[in-house]
Parts: sequence; C-alpha cells; structure tokens
Amino acid sequence: QLSESGGGSVQSGGSLKLSCAVAGNTYDRYCLGWFRKIEGKKREAIASINSDGGTTYTDSATGRFIISQDNAKNMLYLEMNNLKPEDTAMYYCAADPLYDFCSRLASSPAFGFWGPGTRVNVSD
Repeated sequence: QLSESGGGSVQSGGSLKLSCAVAGNTYDRYCLGWFRKIEGKKREAIASINSDGGTTYTDSATGRFIISQDNAKNMLYLEMNNLKPEDTAMYYCAADPLYDFCSRLASSPAFGFWGPGTRVNVSD
C-alpha cells in the first residue's frame, strides 16, 4: 500500500519534497519509482530507486529532481528543485518486486502497486 504526500502550490523556482509511505513491503529486492501525469499527456516516469539504493532518472527529471528512500521508515522521497509551471501535474509513487523495472524505467514498465497521487501546482 502506497500513499503520497507533500504536494501543493508553489511559485516558479520554488522547491517541494514529496513523500511516499510504503506499507506492507515484504520483498528483499524491489523497485520504487516516481511518475507524473500532466493534464493532456501520457503518464511519464521520473525516477526510480532499487532495494540496493541504485537510482535511475529519465529526461523528465532534468537534473532538478532527486529520489531517495529511508528504509528504516519505509519512506520514498522525491525532492524537486527549481520548479517550473510545466512541472504542474499529479505525482504518483509506485512499487514492484521486479528489481529490473528500475533499469528499464525509460520504457515505463507496468509497476504493480500505485499510490493515489498528490497534486503539484507551479505558478509563474
């Protein structure tokens, strides 16, 4: 079970840190990811992190986003900096026991578990 938080409204150039509570994970190896859905566009992958801490970013991350996890707290994070109006979207965290989903992030693999999403609005 996944649940995002930390979304909200921010001005262009601002920062937000999204959190995702990951409950019920019994897998030793897994992949966690962040995605976003911009209105009128297909859902896109942003970043992933595997159970070993290895990270993968897509072009959507554009060097402004950082993914991290706190295994002790079962939390996943996405730090977003220098936000722009085009970052306005619903942001989702996802999880899957297929470890190699992380290395295949650019192809948007079908993660099995999703949170309900958190809304980010960036204004000029």
